[in-house]
Amino acid sequence: MADETVKCLDDWFDRLDRLPVPEGYKVEIVGGTVYMAPQRDIHWETIRRILRALEDHFGRHGTQHFSDVRIDFPGHQNGFCPDVVKLRDGATKDEEDRWRYEDVEFVAEISAGTAQNDYGPKRKAYALAAVPVYLVADPYQGKCHMYTEPKDGDYTCELRVDCGTAIDLTTTPPGLTLKTDAFPRG
Repeated sequence: MADETVKCLDDWFDRLDRLPVPEGYKVEIVGGTVYMAPQRDIHWETIRRILRALEDHFGRHGTQHFSDVRIDFPGHQNGFCPDVVKLRDGATKDEEDRWRYEDVEFVAEISAGTAQNDYGPKRKAYALAAVPVYLVADPYQGKCHMYTEPKDGDYTCELRVDCGTAIDLTTTPPGLTLKTDAFPRG
């Protein structure tokens, strides 16, 4: 990622840190535009269920997985704070003390009012970054969209399932089956 883009993102986030962002809102930069979205109960409950599945599979300290932490992704000024991220084993932070997109194995976004970004620019950025698995849990559609096999800036495989259907990730880096029966619906 170009140093100029990172510096610009750093400047934006420094300014955003000084703003009175209301509690319960998430702020990130997608394609050079600042987005602030409320985090609804349905949003957090879905995040919690995915994080719990990762913890159940890997243990609490067996891997790096977290929520809403800034990672800069390829493309024009993409400072995302993904809803859920799993990093590869051995991932380390860069010289700026940030996680590197090259170490991301799995991303989940909960599409609760953010569909335009989740299915558009974020999907493209995650594919450009060669993130092996990108999951969009959409409580309003009652569906999950799993994208795999990134190639040439897009995903070549998409699986759509109704919430309630288990998603087989056993042949992907997370290596687990994600149960979606308890995902809330909006």
